[in-house]
This record gives sequence, C-alpha cells and structure tokens, in this order.
Amino acid sequence: MAGGVVVNTGGGKDYPGKLTMFVLLACIVAATGGLIFGYDIGISGGVTSMNPFLMKFFPSVYRKEQEAERNQSNQYCKFDSQLLTMFTSSLYLAALVASFFAATVTRVAGRKWSMFGGGVTFLIGAALNGAAKDVVMLILGRVLLGIGVGFANQSVPVYLSEMAPARLRGMLNIGFQLMITIGILCANLINYGTAKIKGGWGWRVSLALAAVPAAIIAVGALFLPDTPNSLIERGHTDSAKRMLKRVRGTEDVEEEYNDLVAASEESKLVAHPWRNILRPRYRPQLVMAIVIPMFQQLTGINVIMFYAPVLFKTLGFADDASLMSAVITGLVNVFATFVSIVTVDRLGRRKLFLQGGAQMLACQIVVGSLIGAKFGFSGVAEIPKAYAAIVVLFICAYVAGFAWSWGPLGWLVPSEIFPLEIRSAGQSINVSVNMLCTFIIAQAFLPMLCRFKFILFFFFGAWVVVMTIFVALFLPETKNVPIEEMVLVWKSHWYWGRFIRDEDVHVGADLEMRGANGNGKLGGGAQ
Repeated sequence: MAGGVVVNTGGGKDYPGKLTMFVLLACIVAATGGLIFGYDIGISGGVTSMNPFLMKFFPSVYRKEQEAERNQSNQYCKFDSQLLTMFTSSLYLAALVASFFAATVTRVAGRKWSMFGGGVTFLIGAALNGAAKDVVMLILGRVLLGIGVGFANQSVPVYLSEMAPARLRGMLNIGFQLMITIGILCANLINYGTAKIKGGWGWRVSLALAAVPAAIIAVGALFLPDTPNSLIERGHTDSAKRMLKRVRGTEDVEEEYNDLVAASEESKLVAHPWRNILRPRYRPQLVMAIVIPMFQQLTGINVIMFYAPVLFKTLGFADDASLMSAVITGLVNVFATFVSIVTVDRLGRRKLFLQGGAQMLACQIVVGSLIGAKFGFSGVAEIPKAYAAIVVLFICAYVAGFAWSWGPLGWLVPSEIFPLEIRSAGQSINVSVNMLCTFIIAQAFLPMLCRFKFILFFFFGAWVVVMTIFVALFLPETKNVPIEEMVLVWKSHWYWGRFIRDEDVHVGADLEMRGANGNGKLGGGAQ
C-alpha cells in the first residue's frame, strides 16, 4: 500500500481512506483503454493524407488533389469524397451500436470484461486494416475497430469513477482523456515516420500498429480487479467489502460500504433501466448524457484532429510539414490535458468548462478570420510561411483550451453523475450520442468545408457560445461529491431540483435529513 493522499470528500460524507498504489495502478491500466480511441483518431487523418493510400483505395480523391495542386484550384474542396469520409466515420457508427451491447456486458459480467472484449475486437480490426486489399476489407476492419472503441469507451470512464476516491475522482478519471491524447500523439509521430517509407506501404504499418494499444488494454484488463460497486451489483457482497478495504487502504469502510449496498438495493428494484432512465427523477442525468457528448463534438475538435494533416495541407503546407504540424497539435493536446489533471479537483468542473469555452471561441474567430482573409470564398491562395505559422499557433491555443475543458470533462462528468441503477444505460447513451455526433460531423465536415469555406469555424464558434451558456446555467459543480450521493447535487440545483421529489433521496441512513438541511457544500455553481 502506498502512503497517502487523505480523502476528504468535501461536498459529501468524509469517507475514510487514501489513494493507494493498488488503486493508482488499476486506474492507469484501465485508462489505457483510451489509447485505442486516440490512436484511431490520429491515424485516420494522417493515413488519408498519404498519396499511396489514396491511390490504392480512393483514386478519385487522389486525382482531384493532384488537379487542385496543378491548377491552383479550390483548396476547400479537394478532399471532398463521401467514400473517403465513409472510411473514417464507419468506425463511429459501429461504436454507437456496440455501446448498447456493452451496457449489458458491463452490468452482467463487470467493467473489466467489457474492456477486454473491446481490446480483442480492436486487435482483429487492426489486423484486417493492415492487410487490407480493397475498400470493403478496409471498412470491415474499421467496423471492428468501432466495436472495440464502443466497448472501451462505455466501460473505462465508469470503472475509473467507481474506483477513485471522491476527492481525486476527477484527476484519476482524466487519465482516460490523457491516454486518448497520447494515442493521438503516437499516431501522429508514426504517420510522420511511415510517410517516409519508400515503396508506398507506410500506411499499412500505421494501420496495423493499432494492434499495440489494443493488446495493452486486452492484456491489462485480465489483471484488473472488479470495482466494489460492480461486485455488489452482481451479488458478491463479501468480495465487494474486501475489495473496498483494499482500494481505500483502510479497514474503516463500513459507512461507504453501506451506502454502496443501499444504492445497489435500490438499483435491484429497477427491472428496466432503459425505461427507468426516462422517469422525471433522472431527467438531469439524461439531459447531461445527451447534451454533454453532443456539445463535445460540436466544439469542432475532431474536425481539427481527424483532418489536421488534411487541414494543414489545405493551408499550403507540404506533405511532411502538414504531418509535422499535426504532431505539434498532438503535443499541445497531451500537455494541456495535464493542466486539467492538476486543476479539476481544486478549481472544479464548471470553471474549466467556462474558461475553456471562452478560449476556444476566441481562437475559432481568429482562425476563421485568418483563413477567410487569405482564401476568401474562392479557396485559391498562396499562404506565406509566417502567416500559416500564426494560423497553427491559434489552432494550438484552441486545442489547449479544449484539452483542459471539454476534452476530459466531456467523459468525466457523465461518468460520475448516474446512480447505480441506471449507470450502464446512462453511460451507453453518453457513448452512443458521442459516436453519433462524431459520425455526423465526420461525414459532413469535408462537404461543409467545400461549401461553407472559412465560415465553418464561425459555425462551430457559435456552438461554443451555446454550450458555455448551458454550462453556466444548468451544470452544477460535482467535484468532491461521492458518486452515490450525487442525487443531492441535483436536488439542490435551482432548475433540476423540481424533477426530484424528497422521497427520491435515500442513499444511506442520514442523507435525506442532510439533503433537507441544505448542505451548502454540495453541488456548488449555478444553484
């Protein structure tokens, strides 16, 4: 056992315990589930900007690109191909469907087996993609990758939120987003290297190396302990108590254990979590499960990350330089995520959301204006190196704003707000909405870039305004609140409180009384 960080849950009960080495290692291993998602986001955009890959699978895009460069024609439209975007976004459609099946596996078999299944499926998809002979094989591989992502994204954030002490839940949960950013960066570096391979088969290496993060999470999952919440949910109460003592590093777990059992008993009364989640008492969680992932994608981040190499190529960078620029944004993404890890449990979720939103909006206005001033609506221009460097600088500032706000918090907040009885269903809705919006934006981005031109940045900027106002008004502060006491946060909120009756609040012996007494520490923020 590691010596420790004493856990004072601040907003809720002061459960005894410390951050043990056991929990830290379990959370690091589980968080590697983010590597597969990140690697894929980074690899797709890089591979689709490699000429040998385009020549083999998407010759019409390659011809259009060559024509655009020869004739100095419209830079906005040269990558516009529905087949090419279908390759990229088929993964997200598969992940959307898979997340619903993952909910059942996560609930019935436990979180770790859902992660294991995701890793194995992703591994098979990586092998198919690396050996692809035609577009059908390529897209079939992408679908298997998507199933893997759906399972991992469904189970990992929930696992991390359940294992972590309330005081450090934000920090440990953001390990998932950190792994996503590391996956993106590794993919960018690999693309930069494989693009230089003579003989035009570098793209195969890029796609096949997805097997490495898949193997890490698949093997790692075998060694992970189950969370106490999951063990209780599946009827293993004695094992759950032993596990709780081990993860908290203390024998004094009776109070927390009783709260977990109370939450589990309540969850057993719910025969149909999918129907139950529609009840008024779960309205705030349902709204957040839909709105937060939708807004996360409408920041426009995946547009930047998917297509960073394509975007930089459009700005007039050479092939190599465009991949290098993507590496730069990848590095910014990783380091800015550390800012979130350090601050999320001190400053809280709301402050990071609001600051990040303001920074992203400013950067989108500047980038849109700079690109618009040069390319205009014709899409034809020569951009000086210094000018392009300024565009990259503001794109990096935008990525940083996202990486310490909507990036990690878009996964953290939905994973920590659901009561046990609807947790698997709620997380599935969160993942599926995220994947659906990613799919729609991935399908629509290149046609929109072709038609909207630089106005596209202002389009996403307008959404950032909407989401920042939404957070300011409707998202209460959830830092330091034990996960099974989160109902008190919603009960004391100025708007959501109307959906939750007093009799709906019964997590443990004295919570109802404390909720009625209006514990001011709970659910700070817009109340």
